[in-house]
Amino acid sequence: MPAVRECRDEDRQAILSIVNAAAEAYRGVIPADRWREPYMPAAELDGEIAAGVRFWGWEDDRGLAGVMGIQAVRDVDLIRHAYVDPGRQRSGIGAALLERLVEDAERPLLVGTWADAGWAIRFYERHGFELLPRERGAELLRRYWSIPERQTETSVVLRHGGGDGD
Repeated sequence: MPAVRECRDEDRQAILSIVNAAAEAYRGVIPADRWREPYMPAAELDGEIAAGVRFWGWEDDRGLAGVMGIQAVRDVDLIRHAYVDPGRQRSGIGAALLERLVEDAERPLLVGTWADAGWAIRFYERHGFELLPRERGAELLRRYWSIPERQTETSVVLRHGGGDGD
């Protein structure tokens, strides 16, 4: 029976496989200078976990099919690295993961995504997130994320719940 559960250390390879396979959707969409292979190297995943990103996974009898991270940063929670195995997309896995994280949230939730990833923006909007104006999003990206300025320039932020860290 499918379940959403917190990921464990032994899930690291599955997380990397899902993230890197699903991130192919960004190839040719995001600025070329922000693309890399692999999209998420193992050392970066280790760094994200060390920085407090807790990954949740959607699992069935075939294993993990989707992952989504959440990270507490000061007075908000950030949705991080939300990906579903390409062969299993559009089947409710991402929605189930997001619903779990939203349900558990006690603070405002923010998610950053690439400005040109319209499908990702629409996904979050369908689940109650509000797209913030670009200027406000840039402020929040600089405040809560540790990303290069070029990524800030090419990303947007969506918010769920009251407030966004003010």
